Amino acid sequence: MVAMAKRVKTFQIVFTDPSKTFYCGGDKVSGRVEVEVNEVTRVSAVKVLGLGCAKVEYAKGKQRCRQEAEYLRYEEVLRLDDQPTDSDGSVVLRPGNKYEYFFGFELPQQGQLVSSYKGKFGYVHYYVKALVERPQQPTLECKKPFEVEEPLDVNTPDLLSPTGGMKEKKVTCMFIPDGQVSLNAKIDRRGFCEGEDICINAKFENTCSRIVVPKAAIIAKHTYQANGRTKVFRQKLSSVRGNHIISGMCDAWQGKTIRVPKIKPSMLGCNIIRVEYALMIYVHIPGSEKLILELPLVIGTAGLGSRSNSVSSQEGSVSSASQSWVSLRMPSEPPSYCDITRDCRLDQPLTPLLDDFDGDDSPIFMTAPAFQFPPPPAYTEAEEEYNGNARMLPVC
Repeated sequence: MVAMAKRVKTFQIVFTDPSKTFYCGGDKVSGRVEVEVNEVTRVSAVKVLGLGCAKVEYAKGKQRCRQEAEYLRYEEVLRLDDQPTDSDGSVVLRPGNKYEYFFGFELPQQGQLVSSYKGKFGYVHYYVKALVERPQQPTLECKKPFEVEEPLDVNTPDLLSPTGGMKEKKVTCMFIPDGQVSLNAKIDRRGFCEGEDICINAKFENTCSRIVVPKAAIIAKHTYQANGRTKVFRQKLSSVRGNHIISGMCDAWQGKTIRVPKIKPSMLGCNIIRVEYALMIYVHIPGSEKLILELPLVIGTAGLGSRSNSVSSQEGSVSSASQSWVSLRMPSEPPSYCDITRDCRLDQPLTPLLDDFDGDDSPIFMTAPAFQFPPPPAYTEAEEEYNGNARMLPVC
């Protein structure tokens, strides 16, 4: 290996456009293979291969599950321009010269490839491999990976349609019925891109004796298949929570938002690896299993079919916050809290949140932490009549 390194000074693959971050189906992958030697070297052939495959590998007890799927295979024998060759096609490379072998090939059309991926139990890799064959000597190899991202448009009628559902759970305490918890949630569409806000409209009702907390999270589900077996890996990406709900009360989310983080698009076309996303809306019930509703999501390619709804989502959240204040029959222009230095924002709960736990060892009865409310400002003696069109939440 040391002698081989001394004989070859440079052996690398350089793409035509090094700044290109990813390729799509139908794009051309082109570049050159650069070779420099420290001593006279005879080369019988220089080959370039374009390869892409998906691979799953994990242990199931003592058994090793492994499976592969090929998506790209291209092979080409390269020639040097204006370089004399022997009768057998070989050439002689001499020190002090830089030799460049140019290559180029087209990727299969859209729909025949899957996006690059690297996960816990599998991956999808694409790379260019160069081979330098030498008579009676080991073949030299080098690799250069490249990313593939297949476009996934979320502007389809199916992904633009709203989706929702409802769930309820009967709660018991020592086998004695203790009421129930229910939720009803809806989102306006299923297709999103990274950076967009998901607006959630939901209603939660608690008739059990415990204090519950509604939450929502974006979940990634990675499914791996090998040797007829399936392995699933779930991951929580981002989450939000609402106010606690005491016994006999209900709560409503009107346009509560959760932002899609920077994640890979959904991968639905691979035979052995599948990446899916879901919005999980759930209620944490102390001493009992969570009440969970999962709404499927499709994360599309950034910049393709994405909607700049972040501004509209922010406006919607502001308007919903304003409606929530109006529903409490507060004045539209409250007096100034000039003497208060504490930051009291609209998105903070009106009552302190309870310390809740997602584990199975959660206590049934929970105490609220100490919370110091700021003193009210001094109002003037002037009387005003408020005639705003207030909209009250329905009584549960």
